[in-house]
Amino acid sequence: MYKKNGLLLFLALLETMTLVAQTKELQFTEAAGNYYRVYSEQGHEAALALAKEMDARFIVYNRLFRFTPSRLSQPLVVRSFVTKSEYDSYVSAKLGTTRNGAVYLHYNNRPDLNELVLLENSDEAKKVFPHQAFIQFLRAFIPNPPTWLQEGLAIYFTTLGYDRSKGEATYEENLSWLDMVKGWGSSAPSLEAVVMSDIQNPLPSPQIQGASWALISFLLNTDNEEYRRSLYEIFMVLSPTESREGNSTLALGRIVPWVQVDEITRDYQNYIKERKTFAEIIEDGRKAYADKDLAKAEVLFLSAMNLQPNHYAPYYYLGLLSYEQKKYDMAENYYRSALLYGADAALVNYALGLNAGAAGRKADAVQYLEKAASAAPDRYKAKVQELLPRFK
Repeated sequence: MYKKNGLLLFLALLETMTLVAQTKELQFTEAAGNYYRVYSEQGHEAALALAKEMDARFIVYNRLFRFTPSRLSQPLVVRSFVTKSEYDSYVSAKLGTTRNGAVYLHYNNRPDLNELVLLENSDEAKKVFPHQAFIQFLRAFIPNPPTWLQEGLAIYFTTLGYDRSKGEATYEENLSWLDMVKGWGSSAPSLEAVVMSDIQNPLPSPQIQGASWALISFLLNTDNEEYRRSLYEIFMVLSPTESREGNSTLALGRIVPWVQVDEITRDYQNYIKERKTFAEIIEDGRKAYADKDLAKAEVLFLSAMNLQPNHYAPYYYLGLLSYEQKKYDMAENYYRSALLYGADAALVNYALGLNAGAAGRKADAVQYLEKAASAAPDRYKAKVQELLPRFK
């Protein structure tokens, strides 16, 4: 009797455990994209939105690689959490430790278990997720790519974003490693040391990350067609069955026969030395503007705008340049863009007021100047009171 009751109790507990497990699993709603299968804690609409985003990222990556999508044996899997405790628990069960924001779980012998795990709406995910998303893409086709290629391109694509309201990918070149790499000076790893890192004398972190990004940035931005072609040919020869060492050897075989090592090393070092950060370009533009070299200043500010199209500084300074050249409509457009991207409202409204006054639009001038005075009376109230009588 007791054995029977014990068995019934055991079966009841087992049934309850199974039900709990199923309920927990049902927290994830599935949605399919063209290349991804997404599981989301937030429901079908959120899963579908993330699937569309991942498809857009895939397309951007593959414009560079030109992999054949039919090579994928199954969709790429993304599991999205919004509950941090659930995310940490899931990742810890897989890795024995937690990872902030996002992590790509890769199993060479069980590709059906590979997945990108994401904690959505977290500050860490904004930085880590794009990096891990690229690694998932690359290793889906080439499970063991050369470390320099994987890390360099993952950093390169870290600033690949996505505007869900427009359904469009966005990109600003990632130069966050440039200061550190330039700071290495003569102690920087050689180009040969970077590409040979998987074959001999592995480079430590963060040297391998910084140096790999620098090499990828050089190869993608160089004017030398031979260098760029070598990179594209590397993509073609990488093997899905090779080890990292084997693929590094294959990659090296596409570089050495076609370019002089001494020559590409010199060009690579000069590229890093001469490459300027966004802040350096802005400062050079300001100096050119102060020296009244308006043509040079315009080139520099346009270069900065291309580098970071969502930063207010280039637009503000291009507005100043247009004002100097009496191109008042153009100046206003630039100033308005600066406001849109977060420029100091008092500063820009003051500039808009002066610009409107110079263009003969007195009523607009008064409106802008009063906004400037209201936003920062300590800086602009006295100036505006002095100017207003001219426009009334």
